[in-house]
Amino acid sequence: MINNKKINLKLIKKILSEKGFTIKKRKSNFFSQNLKSFYLTALSGLGLIIIFSLIPLSVNIKEDIKVSKSTIDNKSKLNFQKVLEGKPIDKKNIDEGLDTKNLFEDIFSLEEVPTDTVRLSASTINQLFKDTNYNLETVRKDKIVKPIKLSLLPTEIKNIESTKKKKNLFIKIILPLILEENNRIVIDRKKLFRILNKNMNSKSERIWLSSKFKQYGVINKDLSTLKVRMDIVPVSLALAQAAKETGWGTSRFAIEGNALFGQWTWSGEGIKPAGINPEDGTHKVMKFKVLKASVRAYQRNLNTHGSYKEFRSARANMRDDDKFLDSLILAEYLDKYAATGKEYTKIIKKIIQQNNLQDFDNVKLLPLSMQLKNII
Repeated sequence: MINNKKINLKLIKKILSEKGFTIKKRKSNFFSQNLKSFYLTALSGLGLIIIFSLIPLSVNIKEDIKVSKSTIDNKSKLNFQKVLEGKPIDKKNIDEGLDTKNLFEDIFSLEEVPTDTVRLSASTINQLFKDTNYNLETVRKDKIVKPIKLSLLPTEIKNIESTKKKKNLFIKIILPLILEENNRIVIDRKKLFRILNKNMNSKSERIWLSSKFKQYGVINKDLSTLKVRMDIVPVSLALAQAAKETGWGTSRFAIEGNALFGQWTWSGEGIKPAGINPEDGTHKVMKFKVLKASVRAYQRNLNTHGSYKEFRSARANMRDDDKFLDSLILAEYLDKYAATGKEYTKIIKKIIQQNNLQDFDNVKLLPLSMQLKNII
């Protein structure tokens, strides 16, 4: 059977060949197909290996960018949050540097004196205070100051023989001006806290922050530095320094230039001290058109100048410890305010104590607008 089958198969092939048919032996593509499958599998595997090796790298890069961005954006806020929680912060780079370009821009805006501004006499001012029942005894008792703000000192103040009356008149004139400037800072400080406690800030808030960075000479937009600099000067300390620098309002600089705090300038307008030796320098005492500008310039000086960094640091520590701003302690850090150094701070402390000026540290200025009511 087998042989016949083989013969028949050969016979069939012969017959087909004679009829013109070509019979080709089918080649097996087993190996080619398997080889192709192998290549495809290898390529797919290699592709998957590359993809999975790149995914961790891309994730790491994304995380690095995210962390980096978070560190840049939130460093100051992190420090501020620590302050709010009463935790210690790294103060190494806080309150460093000063951009003076726009430092006094808002102070110059106060130099526009109203056309109806007149210099009242001492007797007229005393009568005004009497008519409004504005006296220091009542202020010490009720802790309220009426918003009577004068732009100029009376020239006759130097002629008042009674030292007590002279001091009282000077304090009553200057006290509302100091309180008004402190109120302005308090309002700004509260707004700063509200902004820093928000996750998202509006465009107007960002613009406001930018203006305050310029106003306080803050470089690199450091929020912790702004917080340290944007703070009040205790009323008793400001009163004592004004009294010392002007002789309770009787100096030529105070009468002619509304200069309450004896700040020097080497450029711009100023009053040249009498009898100064040209070889000692060309400094002048800054002059202002209104008393309010002098008060603001004084506060800006203490809040930004490098000489008073220790003063600001001590004040910030009192804030961190939730303590009252003690002018007698803070006065210790103003030894660079005058050439006499520590002797100057002793005099300031003596003026505060002898005149009971700390009685005015917690007084409030009656508001002229709704904006100030939240302070009282």
